[in-house]
Amino acid sequence: MCLGVSAGAYILTLFATKYRERVLGLILVSPLCRTPSWTEWFYNKVMSNLLYYYGMCDMVKDCLLQRYFGKRVRGGSAVPESDIMQACRSFLDQRQSMNIWRFIQTINQRHDLTESLKQLQCRTLIFVGENSQFHTEAVHMTAKLDKRYSALVEVQACGSVVTEEQPHAMLIPMEYFLMGYGLFRPSHVSSSPRSPLNPFCISPELLSPESMGVKLKPIKTRANLRV
Repeated sequence: MCLGVSAGAYILTLFATKYRERVLGLILVSPLCRTPSWTEWFYNKVMSNLLYYYGMCDMVKDCLLQRYFGKRVRGGSAVPESDIMQACRSFLDQRQSMNIWRFIQTINQRHDLTESLKQLQCRTLIFVGENSQFHTEAVHMTAKLDKRYSALVEVQACGSVVTEEQPHAMLIPMEYFLMGYGLFRPSHVSSSPRSPLNPFCISPELLSPESMGVKLKPIKTRANLRV
């Protein structure tokens, strides 16, 4: 059972297409699956040049944080940065700039996995923030997967790293996803639908903040509704 974010999701998807018998399920957050668009390619080139000549400067940090996080946690002129942003800036200061340069170079040379997605035999649950720069990638990937065994959950007011910005938004979908494998059992039996990938889907009402018992922005789902 694999969980990956962005480039990590790309690597796990590639692994799952090559070694289908070794992967039981995929939980992907803002996954990549196509070659970079011209916009992303140029953006990566600018960051690569800045890293190569100036190291981990403030401009590179801002570019990376803007790519992966939503405006709500990044803050602004009137709103201070969140603790997550401050922790990420500190983390980036500790990284070797050439390693991040190599990472960006590698991501900029990635191959298209669209055709390989047809070879996936495992169930797949995809999360993406509605403000993520990789939102179209997640929608494209979901459209190419078997709708009986895949579901897309879009988290509102969130960037790419849903695991950091709104981890609570992942709880209910993941519980139902794992229930399909018998890996999670609720404390009481209810009439709630089974996993969206079993092959029934989660009712959108179950993904509301009231149903979760937490104060979150509403979550939209593109899971295929079937009776």
